[in-house]
Amino acid sequence: MSTPLAASDLRKTFRSGKRTVTALDGISLAIAAGGVTGLIGPDGAGKTTLMRLAAGLLVPDAGSIVCLGHDATRESLAVQAKVGYMPQRFGLYEDLSVQENLDLYADLQGLPPAERPDRYARLTEMTGLGPFADRLAGQLSGGMKQKLGLACTLVRPPRLLLLDEPTVGVDPVSRRELWDIVYTLVRDEDMTVLLSTAYLDEAERCADVILLHQGRVVGQGPPASFSDPLAGRTFLVTGPVAERRRLQASLAKRPGVLDAVLQGDAVRVVTDAAHPPDCDDLGDSVTCEPVSPRFEDGFIARLKDKQDHAPLPGVADVVAAEDEAIGVDGLTKRFGDFTAVDNLRFTVRSGEVFGLLGANGAGKTTTFRMLCGLLPATAGRLRVAGVDLRRAAAKARGRIGYMSQKFSLYGNLSVRQNLDFFARAYGLRGQGVRERLDWALSAFELTDLADAESGTLPLGYRQRLAMAAALLHEPEILFLDEPTSGVDPLARREFWARINALAEHGVTVLVTTHFMEEAEYCDRLVIMAAGALLAVGTPAEIKARAARDDRPAPTMEDAFIALIQQEGAA
Repeated sequence: MSTPLAASDLRKTFRSGKRTVTALDGISLAIAAGGVTGLIGPDGAGKTTLMRLAAGLLVPDAGSIVCLGHDATRESLAVQAKVGYMPQRFGLYEDLSVQENLDLYADLQGLPPAERPDRYARLTEMTGLGPFADRLAGQLSGGMKQKLGLACTLVRPPRLLLLDEPTVGVDPVSRRELWDIVYTLVRDEDMTVLLSTAYLDEAERCADVILLHQGRVVGQGPPASFSDPLAGRTFLVTGPVAERRRLQASLAKRPGVLDAVLQGDAVRVVTDAAHPPDCDDLGDSVTCEPVSPRFEDGFIARLKDKQDHAPLPGVADVVAAEDEAIGVDGLTKRFGDFTAVDNLRFTVRSGEVFGLLGANGAGKTTTFRMLCGLLPATAGRLRVAGVDLRRAAAKARGRIGYMSQKFSLYGNLSVRQNLDFFARAYGLRGQGVRERLDWALSAFELTDLADAESGTLPLGYRQRLAMAAALLHEPEILFLDEPTSGVDPLARREFWARINALAEHGVTVLVTTHFMEEAEYCDRLVIMAAGALLAVGTPAEIKARAARDDRPAPTMEDAFIALIQQEGAA
């Protein structure tokens, strides 16, 4: 069978304000039929542009792209009749039911009425949406919305399915369910899938992987072709648990070290040659053991910038008013007859990085908003920065920074104007505003983009700006709501280097995330299910709860899924 998708010397540029952005810079590639090809790369690498060109939704500046035997530029309608394309923000109609959304897309795709019952039955069985046919799409959890979006894309079975980051913002349980659907499509319907993802463990499941960087193909092949060249160059360095952030920061600066990232109670290190990192001056309690390379190591080794980024210069040490930064006792939130959060109890210590995890719909966003003082609690005690939130929420908000999941920036304002707005909203005035703006632009490497409209920035830079805005008033406690959702692994590493630096200066950090490797970076965390507390402890303690004879060393994702499934079966 001929290749379903091939590009030759493909080029595409865009105008963004006064800048010309090169999205694709002469790429040539082909994908194999009948399997899953992963498309990965940093933010702005050109992944979405490639998919939109393949679907006949954009016209290239030069080169050609052939999809299922049709020129995607000259025969775009023929391509769109055969290709299924699910963009990052799929257009569900939230005021329509699950069944009404399926009917609408069946009409749009021209599926004959006689074929619909069998196709609907197949799709609802595959996605588990059968019991929810009458539920409004807007009332579905994030994972169920993604499954409905996929079902609508598949109403008429395509030969080629293009999925643009379909698992961003959904929990690990939903991610695995979506992957099961993809594998079923490939096996049972002989479908070819091109799937872009920010999760490198997902790329590792693909038969073939294409790595884009700055609009160019810098690697293509099976996942092992990325990891195997690193044999003898990956290590786990273990020391005192309480010192692991300092150990990671020290190792990251050493000659010959390409990457150093927290992994459980240890630091995972990738070196530039087949030798261990120099640990001689780190003390007798520090050990270094070789480990097998993984796909993520290969990704980082190919792309990581060798330039050192000094994390957050000029951060002052935070002296907390008391040892307890956040105290929650009996926290409850009801919306009418529905209990979203049910009798939570936990404590976050000052200077701690604390994770709040849960499946979509578990109640963690509601909990998060109550902790920030953005949503009143129905019942229970809630103290933040020594202040009773139910009595003096405004006073507490002056001592916390908040970075929302969607980055609450003003897209038509420049970087500098956004920072100026948030500085004044936090009560800064006069010389204080100018000093903090200069600090933010320098510390987050935004000086060259100070006059760029924030809405035109790549996702990783918008993340930097949102974090800078949250830190302008030097808060004691920083709330981060899924701050790395959709952000590539390089930007996530840079982000967590800054978080670790803040924690070393005494800032308390509470973070929600769907990236289970990020849960490993936390000192302690809680897992929620159905509004209740399911587990609390260190990452090692929570993983130990999921250990079995056939899985003595579970990953954090294994532990999360096992605990959620145990709760569902109870």
